[in-house]
Order: sequence, then structure tokens, then C-alpha cells
Amino acid sequence: MGEKSRKPLLVLYASQTGNALDAAERVGREAERRGCPVILSSMDEFDANSLTLEKTVIFVVSTTGQGDAPDAMKVFWKYLLQKNLPKSWLEGVHYAVFGLGDSGYQKFNFVAKKLDRRLHDLGASAIVERGLGDDQHPSGYEGALDPWMTSLWRVLYQINPTFFPHGPDYIPPTSQLLDQPKYQIVYHELGLLQAGLSVVSDSKSPAMEIERARSMSPAKLSYDKSTPDAFLKMVRNEPLTRKGCGRDVRHFEFEFFPSTISYDVGDVLEVLPSQNPDLVDAFIQRCNLDPEAFITVCPKQRGSHLVDGSKSGQALPINLKKYVELAMDVTSASPRRYFFEVMSYFATAEHEKERLEYFVSPEGRDDLYQYNQKERRTVLEVLEDFPSVQMPFEWLVELVPPLRKRAFSIASSPSAHPNQVHLTVSVVSWTTPFKRKRMGLCSSWLASLDPLQGVTIPSWFHKGSLPAPPPSLPLILIGPGTGCAPFRGFLAERAAHDTSSSAAPIMFFFGCRNEGDDFLYRDLWLSHSHDGGLLSEARGGGFYVAFSRDQPQKVYVQHKMREQSQKIWAALSEGGAAIYVAGSSTNMPSDVMLAVEEIISKEGGVAREAAAVLIRRLERDGKYHVEAWS
Repeated sequence: MGEKSRKPLLVLYASQTGNALDAAERVGREAERRGCPVILSSMDEFDANSLTLEKTVIFVVSTTGQGDAPDAMKVFWKYLLQKNLPKSWLEGVHYAVFGLGDSGYQKFNFVAKKLDRRLHDLGASAIVERGLGDDQHPSGYEGALDPWMTSLWRVLYQINPTFFPHGPDYIPPTSQLLDQPKYQIVYHELGLLQAGLSVVSDSKSPAMEIERARSMSPAKLSYDKSTPDAFLKMVRNEPLTRKGCGRDVRHFEFEFFPSTISYDVGDVLEVLPSQNPDLVDAFIQRCNLDPEAFITVCPKQRGSHLVDGSKSGQALPINLKKYVELAMDVTSASPRRYFFEVMSYFATAEHEKERLEYFVSPEGRDDLYQYNQKERRTVLEVLEDFPSVQMPFEWLVELVPPLRKRAFSIASSPSAHPNQVHLTVSVVSWTTPFKRKRMGLCSSWLASLDPLQGVTIPSWFHKGSLPAPPPSLPLILIGPGTGCAPFRGFLAERAAHDTSSSAAPIMFFFGCRNEGDDFLYRDLWLSHSHDGGLLSEARGGGFYVAFSRDQPQKVYVQHKMREQSQKIWAALSEGGAAIYVAGSSTNMPSDVMLAVEEIISKEGGVAREAAAVLIRRLERDGKYHVEAWS
């Protein structure tokens, strides 16, 4: 069968942060290297109705939050769930599913498992067993991806040998392996810009610079909004933890600048952090780039057609240094495996080339993970470790991890805190296996800001996993550590509308390590738990705090919940209360759910299986919500 008559292999992906895109691109590259043409598409750009026209489809999907599908998959998934689709709808279609997840979450790889089952129920045939990538694996998700791909190629070859003309294990000579970069950089002469487009003077506003840089980034996701919803100015930066206790949690207050945006309690604020300018300069110098150049970045297939500026400003040139600052994470994120592979082609020192080739070989995969991800080496650090490598800017633009926004639960109420938004942020820091101190980019940057500096912070608002509850709904809130943030907003909003004590009560279970070290917002909770406040037992509420390290045995929020089992059961069975859980993703959400299951079983006099069914009903009815993060 000739090259033109062979149908390409379709690879569909759904990515939230870019990992699934990365994995899908790797699947596509490995297939193309074996001689198989590939079409790579995000699910939100593919018509699910045409799935029946495909013979073979590879799905690469990530699971977000507590078992949620990525935004890019939601329309596609809704189509697949239609009840009128016959069981034979996908008969004759072969498929394979690879999922990306984190076994620290309760619903590990939930989306991949659901997709696999649904495709099977619609009559499609699985090529290989679904692959389940795990962030907790010593090699990350690639620990599962590598063996899964090996099986995939061999079974595909058995199904249809024309996929791989030279066999499933064929790899072309090294000299033919390097692909061409998918993007090109167009450099613009400053004089022509000033005379023609006037972009230099017209586009200096921060919002326009951010929109331009991020809209032309190769990592731009179709649903991701480039232009900030608002700019914020910090007016308060207050430590909530005792100095020297080993943890640094801050309370930040921001004012809108120049205009206010509306939001609800339970919403999420995304912040675009600033990178260290000295490190950005060091990257530009290391890569021999001209910081004063004006560039546009555009896909190769569209070439210079974007220069007319007709694509929502994508084509308008931007200063190269600004582009690096706003779109490329050169100071905090670790590069992907493919970055090292491309580096190996540009290494001129033999020992560097050998080390890079070893890193990207199957034998070197675990060592690369230890060197790179475990140590959280930055792009700049990696490039400095391999000084003979001089990568073209086209490759850097494509392969350097994008500068991502950081999301935080809003800790304020628009009614109680007009023209303001508050955050409760743990300043992230850790020590690597090789004893190197690392800091979270966004949290440490926010903590370093002085409210008197007047720094403007680009921000985006969107709905989180915790819908704003009506004042009449009794609440059972479980929020250890910074998980208390959205509940601070819930309480403030309800208190603002609690005219004549008419609002429903709140039970709040909070947890921290030590009463004297990290009892976040202590005075606030206690003030509402007395004198008929919303957290007072006199109103039917209650405030219960677990100090995990203040006694020999560990005490967590689920222990305090069991102590109040009768009250929780009464709130659920008689009061129609809703449960909201927020905090770390590790074991807390599943431990809390087990505690609720035990309480329902014990107090309701039903079997554990029946209690689990009741919890699922609460989830379905919108009365059990979880927002957890790693």
C-alpha cells in the first residue's frame, strides 16, 4: 500500500496542564519514526460524530482534580454519553487508551477508565489494555507509557502491517531522527515596525503584552484565555504561621486595578507569576539571543500569513525578552524528556552528547527522572550543565515548558470585602534528594512583594469545584490547612447576609499541626463560634479543630468528625446539609469520605455498602463537593 493511500493513525488527546499533550506528541513521534503517518488532535477540535469513520484511534487523556475530565474533553465526553447511541455505534473501530493521573488522588486515572469502558460499551475493540501513567512512579507517567507503546506497536502491526512498513521495532538511523521544529520565528526590523504597525508605542500596556505573548505560545490551549480578566494590587501581606515553625502560610489581600470584577465565593483566582529578571537575562545570554529583537511566533504550516495581524493580535510582534518573561518558564519548571533528546543533536562535546543520549534511552529513563524532575532542575540549569549545546530559538520556543498560571481558592466574599479578593497561600519550599533548596515560583514571588511597591498582578477568575451555597443550606465544611481558604469566604458571605440570624448554621472541621504554630485564622473562627454566631452550637453549628502534632498520637479532621457523628448524621438526614471538602489531595479526601461512610452506617443503622450508595447520591444531587490539590 502506497504512502498516500495509507490512512493516518489518529491520536486524540485531552490535556489540562500540558502533560497529556506531551505524551500524545511522543506517541505520534514514535509512530512516525516507524513509518506511520499520524494526525494529532485535541478532543475539543475533533467532531465526535465522525469517530465511526475511523479505523484506529489512540486516546491520551489526563484526570484532573477529583476524577474530573479536562476542559478540552467535556463536549466530546458529553457526546459519547448520549443514551441514543446504539451499542454497535463504534463496531469496527480499534482503540487504545493511555491515561495520566496521580495515585495520590482517590480517583486515580478515573477519566481514562471511564473512557475505556464507554468505548467498549459502544462496540469498539481495544487494541491493548489501557495504560495508566502515574506521577508517583519513579519515572513519572513515562514509566507506564514506554511499555504500553511497545505493546501498542506490536499489536497494531498484527492488526494491519501497513501501519509499519519496516516492522514495529524499526527505528531509522540517528541522523534521520530529529524532526523539524513546528514553529518559526519571524524577526522584525524596529524601524519598519514604528513606521508601519506602530506596535512599539501602541502595545506597551501590560494586558496587550500578556495577550500577545501567550496567544502565540505553542502551548496555548484552545480554552485558555490569554488576556487577564483583571489586574490586582496587593494591599496586605500577613504571615499566618509562627515565625521559625518550619511553615510559611500567608494571608494576601488585593484590590482591583483599575476596575472591579464580580466573583462568587468558591471561585478560583489564577495568577501569572513573575520570573526572576536576573535569571531571565541569564537564559537569554546563555542562548545567544537578542533581548531587544521584535518577533512573532507562528506555526510553520501557516508561515508568514499571520503577519497581517488578523488573528486577534497573534501576529503583532513582541519584544523577545518580554516573550520569554511572559510565555516561557525558564526559571522554575523542569523540561520534558524530548527536550533532552533534541539537546543531544546539538551537543558538540562528545561526553555531553553521550550523556544526553543515555538519558533518553530506555536504560537511562530512571536516571533522567532523578536528575531532572526529582531535582526540579530548571531549563536554565540544564542548559548550563551542557554548555556545548546551542539550541535554535525555534526549538526552545517549542520545548521550554510554558509559564503557567497558578490557581488559588478565593478566601474572601464579594459582599463582605467589596473591591477586594483575598488568598490563603502556603509558600512552597522543599529540599531535593541532593539537598538543594527549591521554592515555588508563584507563592515565593507573592510572599516577596511589598504592598507599598504597587506591583500589578495579572489575574483570571473562574469557577472552582465548590459552588456557592445558598444562605438557607446547612453546611458541613472540612478544610484542614489552607483548605480553609474557600470556607473563610463562605462564612464571610453568609455572615454578611445573616439578618436576624436567619441563615442556616455551619459545622466546620479544621485541622493543623500545632495550636501555637499554624492555627490559621484562629480569632475569626472563634468569634463566629460564640454568641449565636454561624459556627456556634447554639445555632446548630460548631467549630472543631484537630491539632495533629500536639499529642503523642496523630489527630486529624476525620477523628473529630467521628466524635460528632450523631450531629453530622442529624444535619444530613434531618437538616439536608451539604458537605464541602477542601485541602491537600494526598489521603485527606478519601479519609474524610470513609469517615462519612462510617458515620452514615453507624448512625443510620445501614450496611457500609448502603452508606456508600447514599454518598454517591449526595454527590449526584450536588451535596458533596471536593476541591483538592497536590
